[in-house]
Amino acid sequence: MWQNFQKRRNFQTVDGKKVGVLALQGDFSLHIKMLNTLGIESKEVKKIEDLKELTHLIIPGGESTTLLNFFQKENWFEPLKDFSRKNKVMGTCAGAILLAEEVENPQQESLKVIPMKIRRNGYGRQVDSFIKKIEKHSFGEKPIEGVFIRAPRIISIKEGVKVLAEINGEPVAVEYKNALALTFHPEVSEEEAVYKYFLRI
Repeated sequence: MWQNFQKRRNFQTVDGKKVGVLALQGDFSLHIKMLNTLGIESKEVKKIEDLKELTHLIIPGGESTTLLNFFQKENWFEPLKDFSRKNKVMGTCAGAILLAEEVENPQQESLKVIPMKIRRNGYGRQVDSFIKKIEKHSFGEKPIEGVFIRAPRIISIKEGVKVLAEINGEPVAVEYKNALALTFHPEVSEEEAVYKYFLRI
């Protein structure tokens, strides 16, 4: 697998995968660190043009309203929607909120990539953040650690959405077509299995 390294305009790829991490705000550096651990060099995505050479995009946690304001001001909505229809995308925490079809608490605009309803700050405020072992998931045989920081909650999903992980019967990771959404932070707990699933390596 690792024999397929290529060089293209100083952007290293593995098996043709060109991975970008949205680097506008949030914890994008930890995602980049995880990809480096797996031997995959990623690109910081700061301009719409950066999407053109990617096959995979990670939208990290942070503040979803801040990202929304930027998307609206800089006209990112349509390029991101178009990218998500053709390529792989993973959103964690705020990234998952942006991927949802419907957002509440409060209602806000989104990319409407995954047909689900999600609630911002679903477990409460910052002080209500928690760490939980996730035993029921599709990322491998071993339990993984879920770090929930001002995390959203997936309230409902529609037909075609696959639940990849759950806690107490409630989904915390889902997949729909090319998109993967997690309400926790795999980059904080360094859960390589999640990234391997996303990249199919």
